[in-house]
Amino acid sequence: MCFSANASFIAGALLSIVGVASILKAPHRSQRLFAAIPLLFGVQQIVEGMIWLTLPNPNYGFAQKALTHIFLFFAQVIWPVWIPTAFLLLKQRTKRRMVQKILVVIGLVIGLYLFYCLLNYNVAAQIELHHITYLQEHPAVFRELGFVLYAIATVVPPFLSHIRRVWIIGLAVLVSYIISDFYYQHYLLSVWCFFASIISVTIYAVITHLRAMERRKMIIAKLD
Repeated sequence: MCFSANASFIAGALLSIVGVASILKAPHRSQRLFAAIPLLFGVQQIVEGMIWLTLPNPNYGFAQKALTHIFLFFAQVIWPVWIPTAFLLLKQRTKRRMVQKILVVIGLVIGLYLFYCLLNYNVAAQIELHHITYLQEHPAVFRELGFVLYAIATVVPPFLSHIRRVWIIGLAVLVSYIISDFYYQHYLLSVWCFFASIISVTIYAVITHLRAMERRKMIIAKLD
């Protein structure tokens, strides 16, 4: 999390619990990628908590560098691929399924590009004004295009879902990005990931709704 180590660990623990509960409650295997989103965010927040602990101590330089790469791998490689894939695997209407597949391809392209940058360019983390900022030397020429593709892959999928109220998740993530960019521009990656992780708790409610629908279908089938 973007404010302190303790807050990161608390958020990470709570998100992990919600994530495990969501996975166990998912009525179908195809929904488990979607249900696992809070768990992955929980792991990411725990990693950032460890970054908080290692940054002030130069003796932990190697660990801090490794943790920074792990955090950025979650933020820049896993999410643009995982999110559109998770929504694709949810039951979708035929007309929207093709668009979801395109979003998966977009996410895969930007994820692979950012993974390449993570391996070949310097990255660092530092504490500034009670926040963590991540310094990356990615090629400037692709930054704006990369940002647009990343946003498309991670924000658009909820708006295409047929599941009732799931679009609210996408709207909340979009609003959280705008707020993060406006108030915390230099710490955008950390702050936005925090907001998105908190929003991911609502996935439990969606899974609960899907489970209830599945039970209702089973009862109706038995009555017929």
